[in-house]
Amino acid sequence: MSYEKKAMSLMNKYPAISDLRKKAHQRIPLVAKEYMETGTDDDDTLNQNRIALKKIKFKPRFLKGSLAPSIETNLFGKKYDFPFGIAPIGLTGLMWPNIEIILAKAAKTYNLPFCLSTLATETPERVGPHMGNNGWFQLYTPKEKHLAYKLLERAKNSGFHTLVITIDIPIPSRRQRTKRAGLQTPPKITPNFIWQGITHPQWALATLKRGLPSLRTIAEHSEFKDMMSVEKFVAKQMGGNLSWDYVVDLKNQWDGPVLLKGIMHEADAIKAVELGFDGIFVSNHGGRQFDGALSPIEVLPKIVEAVGGKTTICFDSGVRSGLDILRALSLGADMVFLGRAFLYGVSALGKYGAAHTIQILNGELQNAMINLGIESLEEIRALEKIISD
Repeated sequence: MSYEKKAMSLMNKYPAISDLRKKAHQRIPLVAKEYMETGTDDDDTLNQNRIALKKIKFKPRFLKGSLAPSIETNLFGKKYDFPFGIAPIGLTGLMWPNIEIILAKAAKTYNLPFCLSTLATETPERVGPHMGNNGWFQLYTPKEKHLAYKLLERAKNSGFHTLVITIDIPIPSRRQRTKRAGLQTPPKITPNFIWQGITHPQWALATLKRGLPSLRTIAEHSEFKDMMSVEKFVAKQMGGNLSWDYVVDLKNQWDGPVLLKGIMHEADAIKAVELGFDGIFVSNHGGRQFDGALSPIEVLPKIVEAVGGKTTICFDSGVRSGLDILRALSLGADMVFLGRAFLYGVSALGKYGAAHTIQILNGELQNAMINLGIESLEEIRALEKIISD
């Protein structure tokens, strides 16, 4: 089957991200599904992220003649073909082995940003050759600066050009659903784990071929390489409250754009601009960190107003469609990132999943633009909109 026929067949069978989600749930075991879907505590923030996005409504305009939307986006001197990218995700290989390689290849082919997490299951060195000039690196900041410097050096040497420093992990989150599902970090071979593998043979076969998912980037810096020792090393090194002095020091160590991820207050956004950061991520960690937070889309307008166009604004959390991307762009985001949508795609379709996810999002975004009577990103930001109760 030609690629064109394959793409058409997939679009007919899985026309929306929700279809990929349903298929992914069938193909992966409970422990992976719960890790992928969970928020924290009662999942209130996770759910509110979706509810708040859906409240944004628009007034369409018609009689505009033939429209051909243009959605190319310029960030930090580089042109991307889409105003959306692939968000950083931890323990990715639990959902599907080699997923980072699949995502990196798709980012190169379709020319959109791909952000690799420090806590991904593949290393910068292994991912780097597959991503072209589209690599962003997300740093979970170690307590010891010398380790942070080593991680930055490895990312830079592997071809990553944009640094994203995550600031919203002052303490590990409480993800009860993953505990109830039997997830242990690092993953252990238990009777329950074996049963989940037996009942999900495609996932199990791919996992056996690659090996149990582990935090391979961090493992390079642990004295002992067994999974338990690496987990203890991560628990000791990662997390804790950061300071402005620390993140400024990291910015000065990086030769390229640097963004702060997890900004939810306009005062922090203003401070980031004053200290010379190249951009910010308005994000609540996808609802996975603190269950009493506002949704990012609720705080985005105030942050956009506060920075007054002086910095690049990226956005994530709760985005599941091209229409959601348009919603975030309309409120002032420059680039919108998605995590779970891409996990659904690869978990559902393997090597075809990332490309198919991109095609769904692109089709939905352009469809929404034409229905609203617009064909440029500038017009998206000028759309007349209301936020319903």
